Order: sequence, then C-alpha cells, then structure tokens
Amino acid sequence: MANQDDTYKSALRQYLSVSYDPETVTALIARIVPLVDAARAKVDHGVARWLDERDVMLITYGDSVRASGEAPLATLRRFLAAHTADVITNVHILPFYPWTSDDGFSVTDYRAIDPALGDWSDVAALAEDVGLMFDGVINHISAESAWFEAFLAGDADYADFFTVMDPATDLSQVTRPRATPVLTAFETAHGTRHVWTTFSADQIDLDYANPDVLVEILDLLITYAKKGARFIRLDAIGFLWKEVGTTCMHLPQTHAVIKAMRTVLDAAVPGTLIVTETNVPHADNISYFGNGSDEAQLVYQFPLPPLTLHAFLTGDASRLTGWAASLEPTTPSTTFFNFLASHDGIGVRPAEGILTAEEVGAMADAVVARGGRVSMRSLPGGGEAPYELNITYLDALSAPGEDEATSLAKFMAAQTILLSVVGIPGIYIHSLLGSHNDVAGLERTGRARSINREKLDLARLEADLADPSSLRARVLEAFRQRLVLRASRPAFAPNARQRVLSLDERVFTLVREGEGDRVWVAVNVCDAPVTISAAATELGLAPGPLHSLLGGAAPTREGAAVTLTLAPYEAAWIAA
Repeated sequence: MANQDDTYKSALRQYLSVSYDPETVTALIARIVPLVDAARAKVDHGVARWLDERDVMLITYGDSVRASGEAPLATLRRFLAAHTADVITNVHILPFYPWTSDDGFSVTDYRAIDPALGDWSDVAALAEDVGLMFDGVINHISAESAWFEAFLAGDADYADFFTVMDPATDLSQVTRPRATPVLTAFETAHGTRHVWTTFSADQIDLDYANPDVLVEILDLLITYAKKGARFIRLDAIGFLWKEVGTTCMHLPQTHAVIKAMRTVLDAAVPGTLIVTETNVPHADNISYFGNGSDEAQLVYQFPLPPLTLHAFLTGDASRLTGWAASLEPTTPSTTFFNFLASHDGIGVRPAEGILTAEEVGAMADAVVARGGRVSMRSLPGGGEAPYELNITYLDALSAPGEDEATSLAKFMAAQTILLSVVGIPGIYIHSLLGSHNDVAGLERTGRARSINREKLDLARLEADLADPSSLRARVLEAFRQRLVLRASRPAFAPNARQRVLSLDERVFTLVREGEGDRVWVAVNVCDAPVTISAAATELGLAPGPLHSLLGGAAPTREGAAVTLTLAPYEAAWIAA
C-alpha cells in the first residue's frame, strides 16, 4: 500500500504542476490525500471487470417515464425491470440534481437529488440493478446556487470561485458553443462584475485556477462514486480552463485536471470510469484518452451520429466508411462511447473536415423538412454556423410521407451500425422507444432541444408496448433481438478488433473479431437492393455454412468468394 500511495501522490504532483505553482501543489496534495484515505475500501465497483459485449448504456432523464403518485426514479426502475432487465446493463441518468435551467445542466446543489425525481435511496435502488452513470456538470453551476449567491454577496470564501474579467478584454479567440456573450454582468456587493458564462447567463463557469474549486470538485466526484456511480460523465469538460489569448478549449491545464481526477478516483474508489463529453472534431475528442492509461477511460464518439445520418440521407456510406477506417485501436483499458441520439441534438462540429459545409447545410435542410430545428453557434470572425440538429433520430431518418415500414427499417439499420462499431453503445430512451418529435414540448418551451426530451406517461407507454403492431413495440423488440445477440458474441466486445471494408459505397461494412469469434457486419444505407462480394479470407470467416443472425437471406459461397444481397435498408450480421 505504501508503494501505491507513493505512486498516486507522485502522479498527482506531476499533473497538478501543470496548472499550479509548487507551493500550491504541495498544499493541494495535503488536502486531497485525506479525501482519498477516507473513501478507500468502502465501495466495491467490481475492479476486476472491465467492459465486455454485454455492456450497453441507456441514456435517460430521471423523469423520462412518469407515473402518477410515484417518484420518477422509482418509475424508471420499475419500467426497466419490466422491459429491459436482460438487455440493458448500464443507465446514464441525466442530471438529477436541483436545477434552474437547461433541463438539469444548471445545477444549484451538486450533492442533492431534485425532490421532484426522488431521493438518494431511489438512486441506490437503481444501482442495485444496473451500473449507473452520473453527470459531473462541473464546468459551470447555476446562478442561483449557494456558491454564486455567496459570491454576489461578497463572501470572501467564494470571491475567486468564478472568473471575473474586464469587459474590455479581447476574448475574440474564445471558442463559442452558443451565439451569446462570453461575459455576463452581475451586480454584487462590490459593484458590477463581468463573469464568464460559456453557455448562458444562468450557467456560471467555475474557476479552476482557484485550488479551492478543485478540492471541492474532487471531493464531489469521490462522493458520486461512493453513492453508486460506476461511470462519471464530465459534461462540457473541454471548456474547463480559461486563459486569455487562447481558444480556452482543450488547454493543457484542462487535460492535467482530468488526469488528477482520474488519479484520485483510481486511488479512492477503484473501478470508477471517467467519460469525457467533448462535442468537437475527432482529433480533439480522442485527445482525452491521454496516453491510454492516465486520462478518460471512455470518450464520446461524436462523429458517428452526423456521419450515419449523412449516409442514410444520401444513400452513400463512403464518408462514414472512410472515417471508421481511420480510427486507431484503443488501449485495453480505454474505448469509445458510441451513440446516435441523446438529450441534445445531433452535433455537426465533429464532422468538420469530413463533411463539407454544403453537405452539413443539406443535412440541416433535411432536418427542417422533417419538422426539426437547427441550432447555431457564433464564429470567431463573425457570423454563425450550424452547431446541432434538433430532432429525434427516427424522424431525422424518415422522409416526409414515407411509410412506417420503411422508416422502421432505415432506423433499425442505423441502430445496427451503432451496436456494431468498436466501443460500447449508448441508446437514448427515445430511440429505444421509437419516439417522434415532441412538437408540443417544443412549442411549450420555445427551446429547440425540447423536441427530443418528451416526458412519457407510463400507462400510455405500457398500452403502446402491449400492442405488438405499434411502432414503439416493434422498435423495442428489434432492439431486444439485437442486444440479446450482441451479448452472446465476443466479437462485439468494446476492444475487439475492427476491420472496416470498402465493398460498395452504398453499404457500410466491417468485420469484428474477438476471442475466436468473427461477425461480418453489412448495412445497406440506400433504397435499392445491393449485392456485395468479398473473398472469404478477407472476411475471416471459417469454412462451412454462413448464417444471417438477424434473419434475411444468408450469403452464398462461390469458390473463394462470399456474396450477399441486401434488401433496401437491410442490416446483416453474418457468422459461420
């Protein structure tokens, strides 16, 4: 233990030295070590088990499913037990703390449960059933939080918790995710102060240059792990450190702080996994893996949603194929967190350098034609550009006037890509349940993201699912079929080898290989039948009959070649 202590303290000193002077670093370690010591050996996170082919993450708000007279977190647990207990192993509950705006992402108290959702006992009960992902909304805090109210009142303890700037400061280089000012004026006990607000006037950025902020947040992350978080999602973490004259994105200090968080969690509550949420171009995104063992264990695979949508809108998977083929293997202790839909829109910035501005514009036009919205961001030189597309993924794929059977086939073909690529899949609850755009919610709030955040009544939802002909029932059953099969195939383990093939621009094709298991994945993204052929050696498939695991026609062998014909929007998993 003494050697382990020396190792983590040495690593901690190394990372903290990137951001703080030597005297501050020594003082910080003296404050952090007791936090680690107090937490050790009190929580079992199954340290020996990494992630495997069984791991799937459901993404949901705590109140996405509601029942009268019941705490929504308890309703969620009841719904999952009834419908997904055998196929969903992990659940990301979006921020469940008290909040004032942005549907939970403006937190007033990091350590409390929103009483409208339930209490900590409800979270503990869910943690008995599934692995939980908590949100660490730690780039910013609500303007109505006790911390910021103390700052406004002139409390010296909170004077440096937030970044105050002269409004004349040149901040033109700062990356803007919104078309709003960087600084917001507030009246305080000491007069008007202009405070850094990356996302909105109600979301006040924390100042990590103040070591007190870092200690508070490290203690918070340990608390989350002790209360059942197997995964901790670091929301908007790329914006964490501010330095005038830079973009204030992905700065070395930000990476160093995340490495310090990883070091502390590894020492205090081993087995806790950090997931970084950075909706940025791919090269910046994967930088949060660090050296493969010292930063995040999982990073969001942000290019996947827009590139998959582009493939189906155009009937051409070549951009998706090229990007997937460029992915480098992850280390044994890191992997990608894949998703197509989430509580946010479909981010288009991660497709920069892959899709042209015209192609992004065409996607935006298609989304608007399908009832969606387009959110914009400010550009450094002036003007605006699309930031995200706000729409359910089902409706994004469904052409106006298209019959339901075609929409369903297209949607599940896209979801099969999600379930096939290297990493672990995250499935948004409104994808799992085949939801359409919530137009009423959009009109009620006036916020574009509300279109994909509908609250579902449990009784009506159960009635839909009890009707096998309903869209919701058919989508859920299609997911269940794929998830059961996926969990039985080591080829779909998050670190199993992935080989991307280019056989036809209309078909996304890859081979997954792990522990002697091989699965050939082929997804037709166009509205016509397509026949593809490949050498059996290229596919790595053993001699003998080949089977289509998802149904449909099996491929045929002719000499050394394997030939497969796919119906429009058909997805196939082929194994010997």
